[in-house]
Amino acid sequence: MKKLLYLLLLFTIWACTSANEQESTTATSKKTAATDYLDYSGTPFENSGGARKIKINTPLGDFNVWVKRVGNNPSKKVLLVHGGPGATHEYFEVFDSYFPKEGIEYYYYDQLGSHFSDIPKDTALWNIPRFVEEVEQVRQALGLHKDNFYLLGHSWGGILGMEYALKYQENMKGLIISNMVSSIPDYMKYAEEKLAPGLPPDALSEIRELEAKGEYTSPRYLELVEMHYYPKHVLRKPLAEWPEPVVRSLGNINFDIYLMMQGPSEFGVVGDATLKYWNRTADLPKITIPTLCIGAEYDTMDPKYMEMMSTKLPNGSYAYCPNGAHWAMYDDSENYFKGVIDFINNTDQ
Repeated sequence: MKKLLYLLLLFTIWACTSANEQESTTATSKKTAATDYLDYSGTPFENSGGARKIKINTPLGDFNVWVKRVGNNPSKKVLLVHGGPGATHEYFEVFDSYFPKEGIEYYYYDQLGSHFSDIPKDTALWNIPRFVEEVEQVRQALGLHKDNFYLLGHSWGGILGMEYALKYQENMKGLIISNMVSSIPDYMKYAEEKLAPGLPPDALSEIRELEAKGEYTSPRYLELVEMHYYPKHVLRKPLAEWPEPVVRSLGNINFDIYLMMQGPSEFGVVGDATLKYWNRTADLPKITIPTLCIGAEYDTMDPKYMEMMSTKLPNGSYAYCPNGAHWAMYDDSENYFKGVIDFINNTDQ
């Protein structure tokens, strides 16, 4: 009997010790994993907290573009390509709340002409083929390749992502088209037939009068758009509550690029804006890599159209944000990031 009690005591001591050792090992593993995730030693990012400038070549000479790396993951590396054209990386800062805990490596990136990158004035640089070659040079400089490289393009970045994939998809592991349709004429039709009539009739009437006069930058036009359109279709919160990274990004937008390529109107693309007739819907079947389309119920882009796009892509899938608008990563974060993270993890298998 005493021997049995002695053995039970020894077993209890062993079990407690093993549990404590296991907890200690688990804690150490988590600490090591977190340390490894932010370890930039031996890389060009070692002494800069992940930031650096990359020299790119253009038909008008060499310029520098700014990037910042966050994390380490050999098989999951995401280049975040911002919208505008002419916006900045800043509104992607919400990704800091989601990607690190999933162990996903990602890169902030200001396109040429935007914020931390060089800002040349020659308008000959602002065209799709030149931007595509810029992305390819950034990819090469970062050492991204077909076994780890995901491009997430939001809005105009979605256009750039589609164009890049149509030329360079052999260098990619996956593409994420966030809140962007594959046809500007169809976007314009949706804005005219669906979005505009949804505004209060008196506000829409005044907006149309101001647009007819070309007063796109008048205080009254901006007031009407900010009051009735932005909180409904861009980011579904009162402007006073918009997240600081979004406000900061809007404050740093390069309007010269934006006006040349997108135009001044918030209801489609007007005038001689260079993106006015852009349409790649017929070419979507040529993009054979895994591709995720993200649509939001209240977006400036038709969510049904984005769902249709996913069916034309040979390896397409669709993520729907029922509570979101154009910046669904903010006003429907739960659905947005679940869709993105699930896509990356499923593609990585």
